[in-house]
Amino acid sequence: MSYYPPMNAIRRMSMCSVVVAGLFSAAEHTSAQSTHAGMGAIPYTDGAASGVAFRTWAPNATAVSVAGTFNSWSASSHPLISEGNGYWSKDVATIATGHQYQFVIRTNGVDYWKTDSNATRVTNSIGVGIIYKPTAYQWQVNNFQIANWNELVLYELHIGTFNVPSGTTVPGSFAEASARLDRLKDLGINAVEVMPIQEFPGAISWGYNGCHPWAVESDYGGPDAFKAFVDAAHARGIAVIIDLVFSHLGPNDLDLWQYDGFASPASSGGIFFYPDWRANTPWGNTRPDFNRSEVRQYLRDNVLYWLNEFRCDGVRMDGTKYIRKTDQFGADLPEGWSLLQWMNDSVNAQNTAKLMIAEDLDLNHLVTKTTGEGGAGFDAQWDPSFYPVVRSNLIESNDQNRNMAAVKGAMTYSYNGSAFQRVIYTESHDEVANGQSRLPEQIWPGNASSWFSRKRSTLGAALVLTSAGIPMLFQGQEFLEDGWFTDTEPVDWSKETTFAGIRDLYQDLIAMRLNATNCTRGLTGGNTSVYHLNEGANVLASHRWRDGGAGDDVVVVMNFHNATWSNYRIGFPRAGQWKLHFNSDATLYGSDYANTASTDVWTDSQPYDGLAQSALIKIGPYSSLVFSQGDCTAPPTHDSADLNQDGSIGGADLALLMGNWGGTGLGDINNSGSIDGADLGVMLGRWGG
Repeated sequence: MSYYPPMNAIRRMSMCSVVVAGLFSAAEHTSAQSTHAGMGAIPYTDGAASGVAFRTWAPNATAVSVAGTFNSWSASSHPLISEGNGYWSKDVATIATGHQYQFVIRTNGVDYWKTDSNATRVTNSIGVGIIYKPTAYQWQVNNFQIANWNELVLYELHIGTFNVPSGTTVPGSFAEASARLDRLKDLGINAVEVMPIQEFPGAISWGYNGCHPWAVESDYGGPDAFKAFVDAAHARGIAVIIDLVFSHLGPNDLDLWQYDGFASPASSGGIFFYPDWRANTPWGNTRPDFNRSEVRQYLRDNVLYWLNEFRCDGVRMDGTKYIRKTDQFGADLPEGWSLLQWMNDSVNAQNTAKLMIAEDLDLNHLVTKTTGEGGAGFDAQWDPSFYPVVRSNLIESNDQNRNMAAVKGAMTYSYNGSAFQRVIYTESHDEVANGQSRLPEQIWPGNASSWFSRKRSTLGAALVLTSAGIPMLFQGQEFLEDGWFTDTEPVDWSKETTFAGIRDLYQDLIAMRLNATNCTRGLTGGNTSVYHLNEGANVLASHRWRDGGAGDDVVVVMNFHNATWSNYRIGFPRAGQWKLHFNSDATLYGSDYANTASTDVWTDSQPYDGLAQSALIKIGPYSSLVFSQGDCTAPPTHDSADLNQDGSIGGADLALLMGNWGGTGLGDINNSGSIDGADLGVMLGRWGG
């Protein structure tokens, strides 16, 4: 949930409200209602005929028309026909996409000019709708599949600040964000969680105050630009999770407010909102009426719209706590709970691979229990058992005040016995704002690049990326972004060079997390045993495994103390040699690191930590070590566009791609199942590399 100062909704009546006598003639009411399904403005083609079908919900209206650039904004030329159930519709022949439009809704003798409640494209938040043809965009990547959830590494980003070119100002665009996706792929990220991109007031916002739920933010580039972003992500093997907000809408620039002109009481929001105390939220009195069937349909269909129309791979549902009840300690809303269940059941009925994530933050196991068991049916939830404990222990300046037992609890917590029903992180948009800073900044305010900030924040990264759960990073975390998150300050990508060692550390951790060299498979498993806990020395050791055995069993050792521990004994789950794959104290990651001489170890038969085998290790201050057994395979070192693997991308690679054009196999760079223009685009984008 994203917190803003509580406020009453500021309302705007779109365009104007005027009383016009005799707006529609009797002859105009004889036309037929639309024969096409859908809401809003729906372009259609029937044989040789084409046009746009319009449909809107206005149950209290006595008349509705559509006005726009196609009829010189005439309020009388194109009346809609009542369907008898609160919906009004009409097919308008010959008009095409690109026209601007509004609905003119007459209620009690007053005409309300309203932007379509289902507008999929708008000029801006206080503007008008634009007729949009969804099939106009030509998808380049087909049949993309999100990675298995136990092999996901999420990266939360904000389109407006993620990549703003030098010399320009916020907000950034989808196209500019796409330009950095190769850096995320190189880092090892395989899913991005995008903060809300629904049209919001103005050009700059976190996005949690969306006012047109079906329209893509115009300042980011609009709907086709978002589709191109999703396409570009999929071409790089990166899934896209979209953030949706239904706990409240707006509250500003909200044409849904008193949409058809009727409200009872007069101060309430009308047909889309609760008419009583249930409308009140910390962000305004704009909670949708979860008890009204048309509103439920509107919100449920919106979820499917983003997953189907834009091919998003999942949803992060903001503030589910405020959907299932009125406030932290407020009354339950059973209809909100059943709506969440309906949403998740509807998604699963279409595609169980879509990842549904709740931001509930209430340690409620029912949120991720199946609907058949009475749960809300989400696949995972942001985990408040993890980040507060881990962050507080990393921020604490006095080693003696750290609580290793609490850290162990954060590492081993699960929902309903499933390790992957939780998303774990040390930084998110909420945790690095709202009075808090980025983790390195909180460790040493004003000196985020300090040794202490680098060592302890990356110790947190190691904890995230080696613990059971779905790990998530926040934009810029991988190169020590400092300060706090704001929608007016872009990510400083120069730090990727300044702190290249820190980025390398994240890259190596992610590679181990995803078992890139076939010797850390246990990090993709759901099993954790924190078998060594030393409060005095602030040391933890854990055993992570999926199925067990060489290449699977992983031992992670963490030192939360500003001291080097030599000849330090820990138990190991199996006898033999344990190879060291990662040492966060290496000078590779920081020139001022001690490069503590941690090494491979052979176990002996001295029982320790309740295990039959143990060994002596050496670990540096605020450092982590990762051990496993068995031989590793070398990770791929060539670019996927380097088809002949000669170390460069050039004419020989192009010849191979063109020779296999239209087929499959060598040349299918984006793994879409066919060799086509998308693969050519990727190759040309990396030409000479």
